[in-house]
Amino acid sequence: MSHLFSPLDLSAPQGAVHLDNRIVVAPMCQYASVDGYANDWHLMHWANLLNSGAGMFTIEATAVTPEGRITPKCLGLWDDEHAASIESHLTRARALAPRVPVCIQLAHAGRKASSAVPWKGGQLLPVGQGQDAGWETWGPSDVPHLSSERSPHAIDAAQMQKIVDGFIKSATYAQKMGIEAVELHAAHGYLLHQFLSPIANLRTDQYGGPFENRIRFLMEVFKEVRAVFKGALGVRISATDWVEGGWTPEETADLSLILKNAQADFVHISSGGVAQNQKIALGPNYQVSFAKLAKERSDLTTTAVGLITDPHQADDIIKNGEADLVALARAFLYKPRWGWEAAAALNAKVPAMAQYWRCLPREAQHIFDIQGMGMR
Repeated sequence: MSHLFSPLDLSAPQGAVHLDNRIVVAPMCQYASVDGYANDWHLMHWANLLNSGAGMFTIEATAVTPEGRITPKCLGLWDDEHAASIESHLTRARALAPRVPVCIQLAHAGRKASSAVPWKGGQLLPVGQGQDAGWETWGPSDVPHLSSERSPHAIDAAQMQKIVDGFIKSATYAQKMGIEAVELHAAHGYLLHQFLSPIANLRTDQYGGPFENRIRFLMEVFKEVRAVFKGALGVRISATDWVEGGWTPEETADLSLILKNAQADFVHISSGGVAQNQKIALGPNYQVSFAKLAKERSDLTTTAVGLITDPHQADDIIKNGEADLVALARAFLYKPRWGWEAAAALNAKVPAMAQYWRCLPREAQHIFDIQGMGMR
């Protein structure tokens, strides 16, 4: 039996979240929202990837406050109207696809907020009026992400509480709409990562300096979300800043153990994003060793991600005990049925809608665990 296609149960207070296999669709920003609302783009995108063969699908980084959006085109979940737009489109998407657990990544961009969409340069937008204008940003310290950009405001206690409340509210909405898992975004240079990293966090109060202080804000957010969300709860962490003097893989492993003791159910190990002078050693499996270290140190369910593109490569990661789950992002944009391709390569089965079974030659149709309407 394929290791990649073996089942896994994510522990959760309200009961285990069952995954048919170890493949996760990683969160991918779509920059398709207007004023933070879900729309038909999300309906199409979600239904498509729910029918990908993956064991779990993750909704993109979803801002917990309006100021927490990466760009003016990013998805948000901060009030009843935004919750209703996500729930409506997600309900419709799930009706069109096999029943697959859904995770939502909750985020605040901090000093990397108020940016242009990537195909327009991704630079910090000037403060102004209108749907595509920028706004004032906040970070742990008044240090900009890029030296050419304006500095964020150093966050104060009142603003920190507002953000904590935003995470609580967003997680409560996720609970009410039946989303099975929440992932807190503490990676890629966004706000929770900014607090972790000595590159972005120059504070001298109880939230800056030593490791115990730099993880404090993340742990406060985590514990408040844990209190209201009863599904599987995890954290995405950048394991290294890829610069000298930055956040390290060892700190990531230590944080993973602390999160486990605080009742986390998984960690998702990525890297980079907080420093403009990062030197990333790109290559297949380039982040897997970080996931392995976190898994060994914490014994927490761990997800590996990053240039994992081949089914046998993914299967070996699970077989070798380097991670419990494998996440893919852009590979699924290019090949939305990557999970089917992996099942065919590894002689496994995946859930699929009956309307699609004829896409494969007869000799490969054994991979389908047909769900939905039959075909005449």
